[in-house]
Amino acid sequence: MQITKYIFPVHGDDRGQLVALENFHEVPFEIKRVYYMYDTVAGVTRGYHAHKSLEQILICVHGSCKIRLDNGQEKETVLLDKPYEGLYVSNVMWREMYDFSPDAVLLVLASELYDEKDYIRNYDDFLHYIHETEGGNRQ
Repeated sequence: MQITKYIFPVHGDDRGQLVALENFHEVPFEIKRVYYMYDTVAGVTRGYHAHKSLEQILICVHGSCKIRLDNGQEKETVLLDKPYEGLYVSNVMWREMYDFSPDAVLLVLASELYDEKDYIRNYDDFLHYIHETEGGNRQ
């Protein structure tokens, strides 16, 4: 499994730091939706789904969390703990977000608007979808 982490350019001086993100420059898609998670209760795991089409960049802008990615063949865990680092999550990738620090804020940049039909919320359905779509070959 290829994990893609982006290190975003940081612009700063003695006043502080700034990260600017633009469609197709620092982010490899057009951003159509932005949301963030915070005050996640200790011990809670979020996600437990995949998307048929949607792509995402996950950025822990404060604190830290772990992301477990699963493409149906391999699983990998990634720590997000830098506000200038983003994790690219492709479509048809199972994701689970967990081990949030008490101060964690996880920002998500999404390539599509919310569409419940794009979600695969059952892991067995996810595995079935992978095998049905192009024999497991995805975009």
